[in-house]
Amino acid sequence: MGTLCVDYPESLPAVLNLSPESFEQEARLALAVKLFEMGRLSSGQAAGLAGVSRAEFLLTCRQFGAASVQWDESELQAEFEDLGS
Repeated sequence: MGTLCVDYPESLPAVLNLSPESFEQEARLALAVKLFEMGRLSSGQAAGLAGVSRAEFLLTCRQFGAASVQWDESELQAEFEDLGS
């Protein structure tokens, strides 16, 4: 498994009122959510990167302002057509 190291000021977690461990977990989650949102990772891959279950990852996306489901226009249209039947 590869490792990514990110330098950050030691004071940053305290400024955000987080422990260093919580800050690092939130940063991992933010990276995973963004890559998922960009379509670069599946939800399962992103969950693995974040170190959480797929269900927890999908529920967490909302906290970062990202949709957990990404449908294109034709998928949405098909979904609403089924409701009219």
